[in-house]
Amino acid sequence: MTAMQRIGLVGGGAMGRGIAQLFAGAGHDVAIFDAQSGAADAARDFVGSMFARAADKEKMTREDATSALSRIIACQTIADMAQCDIVIEAIVEQMAAKQQLFRELEAVVADGAILATNTSSLIISEIAAGCRRPERVAGLHFFNPVPLMRVAEVIAAVRTAPDVLATLRAVVEGAGHRAVSALDQPGFLVNHAGRGLYTEGLAILEEQVAPHDVIDRVLREAAGFRMGPFELFDLTGLDVSGKVLESIFAQFQQDPRFRPSALLPPRIAAGLFGRKTGEGWYRYNDDAPAPASPAS
Repeated sequence: MTAMQRIGLVGGGAMGRGIAQLFAGAGHDVAIFDAQSGAADAARDFVGSMFARAADKEKMTREDATSALSRIIACQTIADMAQCDIVIEAIVEQMAAKQQLFRELEAVVADGAILATNTSSLIISEIAAGCRRPERVAGLHFFNPVPLMRVAEVIAAVRTAPDVLATLRAVVEGAGHRAVSALDQPGFLVNHAGRGLYTEGLAILEEQVAPHDVIDRVLREAAGFRMGPFELFDLTGLDVSGKVLESIFAQFQQDPRFRPSALLPPRIAAGLFGRKTGEGWYRYNDDAPAPASPAS
């Protein structure tokens, strides 16, 4: 049985909320901090609504839902992470911001605490480079939506200690997810493989072979994919996936296979990020579980 850990989450967005839901539901105490005022409380409330929905669907008891929510606290300062055994950052996908956060965390957590990054494309070793103890830094990359995407990449930076990786794998698997070991290389495992889906989908659209909704439908109904590239863009967020495309392209020394599409920047500039903004490649109603209609 996995030992219970006190887990800190920095970042109350979609990923932070999902990770908090996963670990609180598995019995761990979870502390959430977000630099934006009120965001940590909002994240806790959102997770509470997910537990309540699970209870409504009889996927967990009311007592278990109440107990799971009671294990989550919203923190007011980063100093409230001091008692955490593992701290996972899920903030903006920017190297400087992550490096600065890890320096702040090292000033408050115990020497034995593990610092993990949920980055989807940045080099873990570079994030760890500014830390006093880089051996305790690793990648722990979940996928959105975290409770349903039952896999996480455990990524070793060059100086990550083996026991850190073992602890992260045990915690992930104890929560019912599969822990996949990956190297600190561009895109790790899943996003490296996924570049084919995104980049080829965008290339087909750029070449006007077919509209984006047709591309999605063919891949779903004929090729057996759970969703097409443009549906996946809207789920993960064009703003997030756009940065991943640029990062992987740069890390692969501008290999033409990974060239980002010129179709993305105008949509990102217009705020068409996908489901989280109500419009991306498709428009979404508040309760729409699937694309409602193509966005103009």
